[in-house]
Amino acid sequence: MDFPYLFSSISVRNMELRNRIVMTAMHLGYTPEGEVTDQLVGFYEARAKGGVGLIIVGGCPIDEYGGMAGMIGLNHDRFIPGLKRLTSAVQAHGAKIAAQLYQAGRYTHSAMIGGRKPFSASAVRSRLTGETPRALEIHEIPAVQDKFAEAALRAKKAGFDAVEILGSAGYLICQFLSPLTNKRDDEYGGPLENRMRFGLEVVQKVRSAVGPDYPILMRIAGNDFMEGSHTNREARIFASELEKVGVDLFNVTGGWHETRVPQLTMFVPRRAYVYLAQGIKSAVSVPVLASNRINDPAIGEEIIRNGEADLVTMARALLADPELPNKAKEGKAHLIYHCVACNQGCFDNIFQLRPASCLVNPRAGKEGELALEPAPKVKKVLVIGGGPAGMKAACIAAERGHKVILMERGDQLGGQILLNRQIPGRQEMLMVAKDLERNLPALGVDIRLHQEAERSIVEEIHPDVVVVATGAQPIRPDIPGAEGPNVVQAWEVLAGRRGVGGRIVIVGGNAVGLETALYLANVGTLSPDVLHFLVTNRAETWDFIEERLNKGNKEVIVVEMAGRMGQDIGLSSRWTVMAELRRLGVALMTATKAVSISEGGVEVEKADGKGFIKADSVVLAMGSRAEAKIADDIRDLVQEVYVIGDAKEPRNALEAIREGFIVGLNI
Repeated sequence: MDFPYLFSSISVRNMELRNRIVMTAMHLGYTPEGEVTDQLVGFYEARAKGGVGLIIVGGCPIDEYGGMAGMIGLNHDRFIPGLKRLTSAVQAHGAKIAAQLYQAGRYTHSAMIGGRKPFSASAVRSRLTGETPRALEIHEIPAVQDKFAEAALRAKKAGFDAVEILGSAGYLICQFLSPLTNKRDDEYGGPLENRMRFGLEVVQKVRSAVGPDYPILMRIAGNDFMEGSHTNREARIFASELEKVGVDLFNVTGGWHETRVPQLTMFVPRRAYVYLAQGIKSAVSVPVLASNRINDPAIGEEIIRNGEADLVTMARALLADPELPNKAKEGKAHLIYHCVACNQGCFDNIFQLRPASCLVNPRAGKEGELALEPAPKVKKVLVIGGGPAGMKAACIAAERGHKVILMERGDQLGGQILLNRQIPGRQEMLMVAKDLERNLPALGVDIRLHQEAERSIVEEIHPDVVVVATGAQPIRPDIPGAEGPNVVQAWEVLAGRRGVGGRIVIVGGNAVGLETALYLANVGTLSPDVLHFLVTNRAETWDFIEERLNKGNKEVIVVEMAGRMGQDIGLSSRWTVMAELRRLGVALMTATKAVSISEGGVEVEKADGKGFIKADSVVLAMGSRAEAKIADDIRDLVQEVYVIGDAKEPRNALEAIREGFIVGLNI
């Protein structure tokens, strides 16, 4: 077996897990009324079939004051029958299942709870909601704690194998624990010993409710990543005390929702927060689960083999590929579709109150309606274009039994995804292309590179179906001077085909423009290897190192006509992109129109008049246009022609891959 540590069993109190892979709680939005739905059951049943050891579902609100729309109800007995259906479906495939007990405190929006005021340890305004909660009176605290216990007992009656108490991310238990949000002067406030009291009493009450043999898990912040709040030192103290009152496993994650330290985007390196779990493991004797950006079985194997943690979280990784455990166990790890932390389908959807989906897995949440059935009639399918849409269409069509040829005019597959190679914090997107590329030959797809699609070639192949996925080309705007020798397209820069000078104006402030700015502003900064070398050898002062981390050798200015930059970047990623640009000193000029380009720079127009920005080079990032001429050229040759992805209309990778999937499903 390739991953003996990852696939070894482990006991959590009396719960035996078949492996060390855990799918931790994710808000999915599949239960709009709180009741378990076929969609939720189908989603988790697919992951149980895929071989995961433990599934934690949630958050599950314990009362009517601390949840939000679309969460899995656990605050009333009426939810038990549906929950039993869910637990039975998961357990039938050998996985264990736990319910996460959720109370958000000051992170609750009053609009989500009928206009009532959320409560917390103290009346400290939440930057997440913009609201100020009311402080719980001391006589109210036992009743809130009792709700945790009642929900835990309800979970046990519903057939859950364990419960997880949510004590991380800045939710209610954190709000009592942290000096930032706990300003009380009674027995629940003041020193750490008192601030821990609320969480410890919650565990004690849950233990009393579920009995001595029922597993209790606790999700804790290994570091709040909030100035003035707790680090791993305090987290270790809290964990040690929690173990004494009955916690059987610690699920260790990163900071609060309010932190400015990224937690979930691809700017976070893989396994970045394992050190937090390692710190907790040093303070307790029960198993510890490492979380955040663990998306590959090899990473999980290394963590467990090295003793950094006992189990690993692969929540979004299993959203992306429910068969990840089975593939790893069966020697097919190279065929895993990896989560790339793009957040486009999961967190960005949830923030907009839409059900979760997935860029790399369009079936996520639609397991019941998008079944991969064998094709009723085998057809010869020609896919023109080797970008993500074309590759996905080819994979799905081939998986259903069609004979598929994939034609790409370039020397490699991947399309625009490959432009991410140069962008700091975006290289993970390359995995989308690599995973599709590895699956193509395994599915029998005939890949033909350096092949330009022409009418004569289509005639020669004589396909039954043609899928046109030829992508798009960048727009060159009708601006005087746009054809000048100092003007380049952003795509040319990112592809490494064109260089630029020391002072650059980028025209266009949406995703491509801002990501190009990130790349150019990073040129000349310290690489991770050089940084490590300089720090460990104390070769330079920290002031010098910090200066070189934050400043490269190019001056970058971005101009955008609209009043806001990055409007096509998802909510969960945009703030990290903007923070990086500010760190690197990129000048961002909104409501600024480029009216002409000359050898010396760009003439711009703003509300207060015209101006001139000096530049050695001008980079155009003003959108793209679909390229699908071949579709019209061959419609009389082929009865079934589909146009997908950017060839249909330039959009993002999530939509392109979804279209490829749907076409592959419908052929």
